[in-house]
Amino acid sequence: MSNFVLTCCSTADMPYEYFQKRKIPFVSFHFNMDGQEYPDDLGQTMSFEEFYHRIEKGAMPTTSQVNVGQFIDFFEPYLRDSKDILHISLSTGLSGVYNSACIAREELLSKYPERKIMIVDSLGASSGYGLLTDSAADMRDRGATIEEVYTWVEENKLKVHHWFFSTDLTHYKRGGRISATSAMVGGLLNICPLLNMNDDGKLIPRSKIRGKKHVINEIVKKMKEHVENGLEYSGKCFISHSACYDDARKVADLIEENFPNLKEPVMINSIGTVIGSHTGIGTVALFFLGDKRAD
Repeated sequence: MSNFVLTCCSTADMPYEYFQKRKIPFVSFHFNMDGQEYPDDLGQTMSFEEFYHRIEKGAMPTTSQVNVGQFIDFFEPYLRDSKDILHISLSTGLSGVYNSACIAREELLSKYPERKIMIVDSLGASSGYGLLTDSAADMRDRGATIEEVYTWVEENKLKVHHWFFSTDLTHYKRGGRISATSAMVGGLLNICPLLNMNDDGKLIPRSKIRGKKHVINEIVKKMKEHVENGLEYSGKCFISHSACYDDARKVADLIEENFPNLKEPVMINSIGTVIGSHTGIGTVALFFLGDKRAD
């Protein structure tokens, strides 16, 4: 049995049942919608269907990260149980939550000096961050020490590729991320922005592609260009989506057709309520292990 507990944030966007099965406790971000605060607890308090339905009707949720006190409350029971902690955090390129975890660590180590609390900045988000955490859990289950898992995660986190496209610019316009004119022109021309995550863990627009079919082909092309061992890739591939399962399924089908040696079928997850508060409806994100990400 492992002598440490592997933890993460809810923004890893894996199913609630997955975290229960893999024994990975998660700490919840929060979002505010229609004047009420909710935990980002992977669809337990508010279903993803309800969340995206409200966005479709015009709701503009806001989000809040896990604070220092919440991390202390989350970590301390494991320390009292004589467990060390390896926590993998949402990217510093998107949130300050990593710093909150580090401050909580320093406060707790003064109380539990015999324990280890290791914090990793994943430089990732959504199910890409989930893929990194999944790899860490595999190592843990094979008997690796906390130091071995920490070292591997630090050395390999930039090999987790994140590629995103959006087919609906409505939420970007509502949130002021693009102008009304850009949204109108993009809609008329059926423009689908393609983005990825750089080596600083920030989302970077890469190209504007006309037509859903073309952007689906392009995102799979990016996997072919960057994936570990090319078409012989035998690792895992995750996809997350915001209320557009059919588009995600088309990407998954194309990947499974082109990469016959996948370790298992492509896992399709929902983008959670915190990440989804920023993407809105219509985003598909693809994650896999490959060459080292660059700016």
